[in-house]
Amino acid sequence: MEPVTERTEQTFAYVHKVQYYETDAMQIVHHSNYIRWMEEARLEHLGRVGLAYDKMEARGIIIPVLSASCEYKAATRYGETVKVFLDIEKFNGLKFSVVYKITSEDESVVHATGRTSHCFLNREMKPVNIKKTAPDIYDFFKNYKPSA
Repeated sequence: MEPVTERTEQTFAYVHKVQYYETDAMQIVHHSNYIRWMEEARLEHLGRVGLAYDKMEARGIIIPVLSASCEYKAATRYGETVKVFLDIEKFNGLKFSVVYKITSEDESVVHATGRTSHCFLNREMKPVNIKKTAPDIYDFFKNYKPSA
């Protein structure tokens, strides 16, 4: 089953059905998958707002992960559906960070929270002045309004 996205006025939620291969012998999701889901949500969100990662790469802009963290709150099991909510927490023109909340489908259980940080580089791995090089990308991040 392909993941889908949901968009309300204030929030973006990436919806994912837990697959068997994502679990351990107890059919509990292996901890590494939460980081993967955060990446899937981030890339889906950027794509939905017109900033698809492959299109940015074609423009010579890459966005490596500088750090990733996750706090596990409640086990997630095979067959469950989760929602990954995200917000861009900080942006300074060169770096940005994203916060995540992974919940049950009905949002009654918080399974995990996390954070990733990123920067903008060119293909030579040098920092990019995104305001000058890609004003559309800069404007998106500068004008981003986190959900309440």
